Amino acid sequence: MYAIFHNGGKQYKITIGQIIHIDKHIGHIGEIINFTNILVIFSTNVFYVGKPYILGAKITAKLIQHKKNTKIKIVKFNRRKHYKKIQGHRQLCTIVKILDIQK
Repeated sequence: MYAIFHNGGKQYKITIGQIIHIDKHIGHIGEIINFTNILVIFSTNVFYVGKPYILGAKITAKLIQHKKNTKIKIVKFNRRKHYKKIQGHRQLCTIVKILDIQK
C-alpha cells in the first residue's frame, strides 16, 4: 500500500513505516501528526484518486526530529571585475515516520 500526499507545496509518495524529510512542521518531538491532503491511495487491488483530495482519508505520522538540511552555496560572480559574493542557506526540515494510512 502506498499513498501520495501534498504538504508545503510538495508531493510525497509514502508507504507505512517509511521515514521522510518534509519542510519544517510545527510540533514537539514524539507528537502525532495527521495529513489530510491526500491525492492518491493505492491498496492491493483498489486505486483511489481524489478530486483534488480524497475526502475522509488521513495519514498518521510521528514527529521524530527537527533539523537543518545540508548547506547550499549561492555564488554571484562578475568576470574581470574582482567581484564575487558567496552566500549559504540551510533549509529547516522535519523528519517524520509514517504510522498509518486510512481511507
